[in-house]
Amino acid sequence: MKINLSALSLLLALSTPVLAADTATIKVEAPWARESPPTATNGAAYMTLVNTGKAMDRLVGASGDISATVELHTHLMEEGMMKMRPIKAIEVKPGKPATLKPGGLHIMLIGLKKPLIAGQTFPLRLRFEKAGEIPVDVTVRKTAPEESAESAHHHDGKAQ
Repeated sequence: MKINLSALSLLLALSTPVLAADTATIKVEAPWARESPPTATNGAAYMTLVNTGKAMDRLVGASGDISATVELHTHLMEEGMMKMRPIKAIEVKPGKPATLKPGGLHIMLIGLKKPLIAGQTFPLRLRFEKAGEIPVDVTVRKTAPEESAESAHHHDGKAQ
C-alpha cells in the first residue's frame, strides 16, 4: 500500500504544474482608464482580453479597491438613447479577442475613492469562469491609447 500512496503522491505532484498551465489561457492586453475630473464619482477601465486556449471563457466579474463597486457594463441603444447597463459576463472566444473600449463593453468603477490621475496605476482583479482570477495593473491616461493596425481587426466579445 505504501508504494501505491507514493506513486499517487508523485503523480499528483507532477500533474499540478500541468493543471496550472491550463488556466493561463487568458491574456490581458493594455489595461487603461481615462483620467477623471477631481469631483468625478465614477470611472471605467478598458482592455483587450485574448483567449489563447481552445474553449470559450467568460469574464464574470471584477474587483478592486479603487472604487466602492466594480461592475461589468455595456452601452445599449434604447428608445433612441445610448444607455449603460450592467451585464453578467463578457464572452472571450478563442481567436476572437474581446475589446473593452469607450462606448462599448467596459469595467465600471462606481464610487471612486480618489480621482484617477494620468500616469498612475491601480490594481484590479478579473474573475473568469474557467481561468479563475487574474490580477491586472490599470494605467490611467489623459486620452485613449492609439489603436494599432492589429487591434483594429479584433472583434468585440459578446455581452451577456
